[in-house]
Amino acid sequence: MNDMSVSLEQRYDMLEAERLTFLDRARRCAELTIPTLIPPAGHSKSTIYYTPWQGIGARGVNNLASKLLLALFPPNAPFFRLEIDDFTASALAASNGSGKEVIEAGLSKIERAVMAEIEGTGCRSPVFLAMKHLIVGGNVLISMPSEGGLRVFRMDSYVVKRDVHGNVIDCIAKDEVSPMALSVEERKLLDHAEQAKLEKLDKDEKKKDAGGSEPNGTDRTVKLFTRWYRTDPALGTPRWRSYQELNSVRVPGSQGVWPIDKPPFMALRWNTVECEDYGRSFIEEYLGDLISLEGLSKAIVEGSAAAARLVFLLNPNGLTKLDSFRKAENGDVIIGKEGDVTVVQSQKQADLTIASNAAKEIQNRLAQAFLMNSSVQRNAERVTAEEVRFMAQELEDALGGVYSILAQEFQFPFVVRIMDRMTKAKKLPKLPQGVVKPVIITGLEALGRGHDLQKYTTFLQVLAPLGNEVIAQFLKPSGFISHVASSLGIDPDDIVKTPDEIAQAQQQAQMAQQSQQLGEFAGKVAPSIIKSLGDQSMHSKDLAQAQAQQGQN
Repeated sequence: MNDMSVSLEQRYDMLEAERLTFLDRARRCAELTIPTLIPPAGHSKSTIYYTPWQGIGARGVNNLASKLLLALFPPNAPFFRLEIDDFTASALAASNGSGKEVIEAGLSKIERAVMAEIEGTGCRSPVFLAMKHLIVGGNVLISMPSEGGLRVFRMDSYVVKRDVHGNVIDCIAKDEVSPMALSVEERKLLDHAEQAKLEKLDKDEKKKDAGGSEPNGTDRTVKLFTRWYRTDPALGTPRWRSYQELNSVRVPGSQGVWPIDKPPFMALRWNTVECEDYGRSFIEEYLGDLISLEGLSKAIVEGSAAAARLVFLLNPNGLTKLDSFRKAENGDVIIGKEGDVTVVQSQKQADLTIASNAAKEIQNRLAQAFLMNSSVQRNAERVTAEEVRFMAQELEDALGGVYSILAQEFQFPFVVRIMDRMTKAKKLPKLPQGVVKPVIITGLEALGRGHDLQKYTTFLQVLAPLGNEVIAQFLKPSGFISHVASSLGIDPDDIVKTPDEIAQAQQQAQMAQQSQQLGEFAGKVAPSIIKSLGDQSMHSKDLAQAQAQQGQN
């Protein structure tokens, strides 16, 4: 597996033969959907691609890829969270003297920093392209270098070897690069290799090359091979190693070593087949319908064009003259007989109707397979909202297996790789190995939350006949609200009050109510008190005057 005696180009050619069957199938699938996604063999800039007769394939691929992108990378929301087990969290809280809430707040800051890094790398565009390759070709390679964004390799640009469990053990990617894009050290290798190639050319090819290109061959593209392979566990701790070769010469400084759980690449598959190095695509499962629809669409279009052609037949022995018929304007009167001029009709309306109905039936099946909104609502006068919601939920459930594969082979390694890059760049603190781990909360997990929301809604509908008083007596409003918020993907901590906050709010409301009652009571009692005090004052004054008069007497 790790034999260095052969060059990467030779090893690539050997593994390319095993990929041929899968690649031919993928090209056929691309031809009926998006032909430029996986070009035919020997393509160039001047290649004229096949134009499908139907557009449901391309629209379906773009629609399904968009749904996958939004499910895997929802906008303005993290698709993962960092978790730590309760025992470790309690031990850390005891050692640091802080509560579990402080640890969770720190993990939340790390999550936001990782999401900011992901958005900063502009990964959505390459991920969308990778999803289309998975849907059409069933295979795609994503490279994650130490710096920068993602690099997507289509199926005809890499080869892969897997073990019996489906784990990648060897992968080689081929790049067609311009010599001007290479470094100085790589250019030195290129110049030496190009000189060796020129010596093998005959005189005519040499003259042609010298007259049509620069001496250093900068107008050409050269093959740059990159290999990632897993080391043998018998030789020690398994790791990922990589290196590059340019024209069968090892590129200096291209060697790299990564932990086995943090590979710098991801070889993704749509459907896995046991003991096969490559996966099967989504389009391959519906290739029969696409081929049938392609043939019917072509027949309908060509038949409709023939039926729409307007051709007149003129009886040569009739009274109607050809020149008079051709020169006649609308509303003119010419000499002739009614039966002299007839119109050619194909008489194929019934046949075209049969073909059109068959094409519509196939198109509806494909629309449902591609999860298109037009396939959710059935053709009827009255369709309830509950029926539409139920059908949409069933269509989303069809992606459960795909979500589980992508979460395991794409989302989790992607987050781990991003966090490793940020840790090496000192943008994140070094987390304890195996203690804090990312957990994917979108895709398959989102489907589970959707079913939970459906159960909560049904639960309330069943309890509705009991009345609001009975429901309020037996139901915990705070817990129910928190569960509903979680099933909708909303963090309940930001919008739902805790029991302490509710008690504090109630206490403040009671104090405010008491103050208001005291104010109202004071407003009512104050006049009588003031009057009573006034009467007492007058009485005291009169009593004092009376005592003064008695003293004078």
